[in-house]
Amino acid sequence: MSISTPPPLATIEEGIPQEAARRRNNRTTKIRGYRPGFWVYAGLGIVILSAVFPYYWSFLIGSGDSSTINDPNMSWIPGGNFIANATSVMNDPAVNFWPALWNSIYSSTLIAAAVVITSTLAGWAFAKLRFRGSKALLVFVVATMAVPMQLGVVPLYILFADLGWTGQIGAIIIPALTSAFGVFWMTQYLQQSVPDELIEAARVDGASMIRTFWVIGVTAARPAAAMLFLFTFVGAWNNFFWPFIVLDRQNPTLPVALSLLQSNYFVDYSVVLAGVLLSTIPLLILFAFAGKQLVSGIMAGAVKG
Repeated sequence: MSISTPPPLATIEEGIPQEAARRRNNRTTKIRGYRPGFWVYAGLGIVILSAVFPYYWSFLIGSGDSSTINDPNMSWIPGGNFIANATSVMNDPAVNFWPALWNSIYSSTLIAAAVVITSTLAGWAFAKLRFRGSKALLVFVVATMAVPMQLGVVPLYILFADLGWTGQIGAIIIPALTSAFGVFWMTQYLQQSVPDELIEAARVDGASMIRTFWVIGVTAARPAAAMLFLFTFVGAWNNFFWPFIVLDRQNPTLPVALSLLQSNYFVDYSVVLAGVLLSTIPLLILFAFAGKQLVSGIMAGAVKG
C-alpha cells in the first residue's frame, strides 16, 4: 500500500491564483450569453448621472463667486474662478490646508493599513483556527458594530485628556486601529476562499501556522484586503466627528480644516465648495488606480465560490 506524498508548499502557493481564476471563469461563462437591453443601459445612465451631478454642481458653484449660489438665473456653464477660489483656500492662514492635507493622508493611510493587518489576522483565526469560544467571541465582535461611537466620546476624550494626547494626530489613529466590520468581512471571505485541504497539506508539508497564514491566507485575501483598505481609507479621510472634538485648529485634518471656512458670519460658498472639491481629489486618484482591486474584492465577497 503506497502513501501519497502531499504537494510542496510552493506548488500550493502557485495553485491559489489558478484556482481563483478558474472559479471566476466558471462564473463569467454562465452570463456571457446575456445581452443587456435598453432599460439596463438607461438605469446605469441614471445611476452615473446621479453620482456625477453633485461633483458638477460643486464645481459649478466653486467656479463662480459669492453671488452665484443665490442667483436665480444661474448659468449651468462653469465660470472661471475655480483656481482663484482654490488658491484662496490653500493660502488661508485659518485653514492650514497643507498641514491638514498631510494629517489626513498620514492618518488615513496608517488607519487603513492597521485595519487590514489586524482584520486579516483575526479573520484567519476565526475562519481557520479551532479554539474554545471562537463563535461567541466573533458574535461579540460583530455586536460592537451596533454601539454608536457617540456613546463612547466622553470617556474616550477624558482618557486622551489624561494622557495629554488631545490636539495630537495620534488621538484619532489609535481608536481606529481595529475594525469590527473588517474582522467580520475577512472572516467570511477566508471561510469561503481557502479550502481546509490546502491548510492541511501545508501543515503536513512542514509549514508552521505563521507560514501557512503568510503563504495561503495572505495570498487568498488580497482582493478582500484591497477592498477593506479602500473603504477604511475613505471612512478615515471623511471622518469629521471625532477629529473635530479631539483636535485643535493648529493641527486639524482636512474635513476639520475646511469647516473653518464656514465659521464666519458670512459664508462664501464658492470658496467652501472649491475646498470640498480639493479634498475629494486624492480620493478620486486613489479610486482611479485601485478601482480594479475594489471591484474584484466586492465580486469575490458577493459570489460564493
